[in-house]
Amino acid sequence: MSSPQNGHVAIVTGANHGIGAAIAQGLARTGCAVLCAYWRVHDPAGRGLPDEYRRSRARDADPVVSAIRQAGGRAVAVEQDLRVPEAAGLLFDAAEEAFGPVDILVNNATGWVADTFTPASTDRHGRALQPVTAASWSQQFTVDAMAPALLIGEFARRHAARGARWGRIVGLTSGSSGGFPEEVSYGAAKAAQENYTMSAAAELAPFGITANMVHPPVTDTGWVTDSVRQYVADSGTHLATPEQVAEVICHLASDAAALISGNRIHLR
Repeated sequence: MSSPQNGHVAIVTGANHGIGAAIAQGLARTGCAVLCAYWRVHDPAGRGLPDEYRRSRARDADPVVSAIRQAGGRAVAVEQDLRVPEAAGLLFDAAEEAFGPVDILVNNATGWVADTFTPASTDRHGRALQPVTAASWSQQFTVDAMAPALLIGEFARRHAARGARWGRIVGLTSGSSGGFPEEVSYGAAKAAQENYTMSAAAELAPFGITANMVHPPVTDTGWVTDSVRQYVADSGTHLATPEQVAEVICHLASDAAALISGNRIHLR
């Protein structure tokens, strides 16, 4: 059974597992052609991360693409290190070669590092912490701040050059303006990405582009342990599935969300 083709082409970063994979599959079900960008991350054992989660971060996006194609959708997988400044242009070139011009960009990938200013070696959930260093800062900011900025810039340049009038940009964030203890570089990099995205919402509105950030609740992408489950239960919020978060992002990438732009949407 073939999915309807709605003419839209999306790039989803971090699409080999978790929320990114769910977003790619959700967009494909609406008829979008999807470039599933990913980068395999090999987390060392002993960081307090479940083995299945470490395996999911180290796999390619071929299973995601296969699932989309088996359902009648269109997708390709491209492995690309977002720390490379040329990555944005390379991803857009690959998407255009496969499907045509890109009009949906989802900045989902993260260079997640749990770093801290304190001498603590683990966080409250037993995950390994490391001190803030130039290396931890660089890994976090190149993936979570530089790459989204360059991808948005590439999106805008190509969009304007072809005179397009419809576009969607969605980013994912975490933490808050008050900081992100025990994940300090992650929180700071996401704050930078949010600022870039809000600027894009204002500057690119005349070109028919909306731009929003989504702050998911704790989402079970495989890293959630019993300690984290108890923390969520005690906090009175929800433990979300990747598919629940993807539903919101797919809505923001749709025609129905034309009036939603410049927002940080906090899911609970």
